[in-house]
Order: sequence, then structure tokens, then C-alpha cells
Amino acid sequence: MNTMLRKSVLGIAGLAFTGGVFAGPIAAHAAEPVHTAPVAVSVQGAQSHIDLNDEQTANAKAIIAATKKAGLPERAAVISIATSLQESKLENLGHLGDANDHDSLGLFQQRPTSGWGTPEQITDPEYSTLAFLKGLKQVDGWQDMPLTEAAQTVQVSAYPDAYAQWEQQATDIVHQHWNS
Repeated sequence: MNTMLRKSVLGIAGLAFTGGVFAGPIAAHAAEPVHTAPVAVSVQGAQSHIDLNDEQTANAKAIIAATKKAGLPERAAVISIATSLQESKLENLGHLGDANDHDSLGLFQQRPTSGWGTPEQITDPEYSTLAFLKGLKQVDGWQDMPLTEAAQTVQVSAYPDAYAQWEQQATDIVHQHWNS
């Protein structure tokens, strides 16, 4: 697993989203410096693709199921899967010691210390997806904005344009599994 992909995320549990900024007690974490190596695969407009193994496919299906459970459309699943492809390559990562960026865990590399939930919750695919989707729903106009902008507003990544490279593969995955 490429450990260069670890990023800091801002927790959204219980926060209000106002004027493009998360407001609340956890917002202070957004100012923390992020100490990660650059992502070598991101070129604006370029598309990346990985061949999924059984675990990654199961995680993609779990994201789709959670999106349906939340009553959200396919576009939300595409944004969620592209985000997870960027953050973890659809691998449900536990604590990796010094290889972790801060305390990032799970499919979306969410941080317990930023209010996303407990480590057990964050490493549960349904919970972590629903937490991500809760943040996405707080973004005004997320349905019509570029995927990378929607994902970045929720994730607050050090590499805001990196999500775009996964849009085509995420779209293909959702189209393949949405009705199954």
C-alpha cells in the first residue's frame, strides 16, 4: 500500500457547514499542518485506474449499499467511491503505526481525533460511508459541483485535486453494482 496517500481530514460530526467553512469546535484541526509526501499520480484531468480485488469490490458494494440506505442518488456513491479510491484504494485500513498520517483510519482515512467517530466506527464501511455522506449533504449544491470540489469540501485534503483522477472508475463501479 502506498503510504503517500495518507491525508488529514476534518471531522464533521455535529458541525454546521456555513459559507464554505465547517464551523464548530473541531474546525481548529483544519489549521494543523499536514505532513505528507506529495501524491505522484495526480494530474488535473488525468484518470487513474486500479484493478480491484475481492475485498476492494466488497468495500465498493458496501459504500453503494450505505448510499442507498441514506436515500441518496448514484452521484453520491460515485463521489464516495472516488474519495475512497484516493484515500485508501478502497482498502479498509486500520492503524498503520508510523505509516499513518496522524490517526487516519478506514476507507475514507477519517480521524477519530477530528470527530469522525471511534476507531471501531471509522473502520466499519457502513458507518464511515454514512459519516462521509452526512458531510456531503451539508455541502450546498454538491450534486452539481465537480466531484473533486465536493469531495474536498468534506475531506479537507492536502491534495484537493487528487479526487478527480478516480471519477471514471468510480462511475463505472457504481454503474456496475448499483442495481445488483
